Amino acid sequence: MAATPSPDASLNSSAQGKATRIALFTFRTPQMRAFHMTWMAFFICFFAWFACAPLMPMLRGEFGLTPDQVANINIAAVAVTILVRLIIGPLCDRYGPRKAYTGLLVLGAIPVLGVAMAQTYEAFLFFRLLIGAIGASFVITQYHTSVMFAPNVVGTANAASAGWGNAGGGAAQGLMPLLLAGVLMLGVSETMGWRVALLVPGVAMLLMAALYWRFTQDCPQGNYAELRAQGIAIDGGKKGGWASFVAASANYRVWLLFVTYGACFGVEIFIHNVAAMYFVDKFELSLKAAGLAAASFGLLALFARALGGWASDKVARTHGLSARTTLLFVLMLGEGLGLLWFSQSNSVALAVIAMLAFGLFTHMACGATYALVPFIDRKALGGVSGIIGAGGNVGAVAAGLLMKSLGSLQQTLMVLGVLVVLSALCAVAVRFSAEHKAREQALLESALAS
Repeated sequence: MAATPSPDASLNSSAQGKATRIALFTFRTPQMRAFHMTWMAFFICFFAWFACAPLMPMLRGEFGLTPDQVANINIAAVAVTILVRLIIGPLCDRYGPRKAYTGLLVLGAIPVLGVAMAQTYEAFLFFRLLIGAIGASFVITQYHTSVMFAPNVVGTANAASAGWGNAGGGAAQGLMPLLLAGVLMLGVSETMGWRVALLVPGVAMLLMAALYWRFTQDCPQGNYAELRAQGIAIDGGKKGGWASFVAASANYRVWLLFVTYGACFGVEIFIHNVAAMYFVDKFELSLKAAGLAAASFGLLALFARALGGWASDKVARTHGLSARTTLLFVLMLGEGLGLLWFSQSNSVALAVIAMLAFGLFTHMACGATYALVPFIDRKALGGVSGIIGAGGNVGAVAAGLLMKSLGSLQQTLMVLGVLVVLSALCAVAVRFSAEHKAREQALLESALAS
């Protein structure tokens, strides 16, 4: 889309056209178009990523899967995302988020459609592995909002766009069983029904790719390729590619947040993959009831992740940059304790209440983590976003391997609760120099004064 100046000057910061407020009900500005298109694209990506999870009790019987094979499928669903997230961040710096997101949506639709045609466990596992690449959409979502919004609201913008997107995982838990039921009512057999249901998210991804290409641009000034051709410097002097990755990987704060994000988003992904089966196996719920219970966890992201980002912006405005790390510590502590409670719940009602309690802290911690990301290294934003984002999937894979080794989901949840409490210490270990804080404060004051 051609670069056009924003028609609403009050939305832009004086420096680089970054929005200083979120005008939620407008689509007129490039900043808000990016905001709305990112959360919609991310919603569809997450829906497609976790579309198989609520159907696993049925698919387990369809393919005659053993517990070990189910664990392999859950690990495969998140494993390849680690690599793709590491790559996609620097690619955003190099080619821009518009091209990166459109390409990911188109290529990611292929394995989503492929899994609906799988005839064997091996084919199912292969396509499930490739579907994991869709999880890299998160990095592009956070990157795009980071370059579009000013320091005073970037945490809220990042968390809100990701939160509404993450809700796609919760929506998949509740809607896929209903979609399957609707297909079966048309007289389609169960063997064919789940395949037809899984075609829907793949087609939705292709439609979203066309919309993203049509309605977004890379940054407030336009698209990276056009700006570079005109000799205009990209925000923060970003070069992209390998240089972005190297600069980010040399920053110790990145690896501390890598751990914290593994402990919050990794747990979130793990719960998305196992919640429906947990409620079916432990409490003997029906597939539809288990799906709705699991959906309540994911749908918390509609507001909880945004709440974490908003709270981070709020405390930073009054207490400075370091307050963001303190808030993250508190949220992760609450998550770990809540997870321990959930692991010991022995009734459906108590288990759902405990899941919602620790889920609130989990989603808020995810939002608070990425409210910190734009302030780590502005010149290597793509690398920072990619590495920390990959940490979430490392956490999910580690949780899957832990479950596979322990052989008990309840024990796995208990151990994860302890590990989350310990990882909260990484949040308070993130420190910023006086010069760094002064520079960020100056950017904040500039945005607020505009």
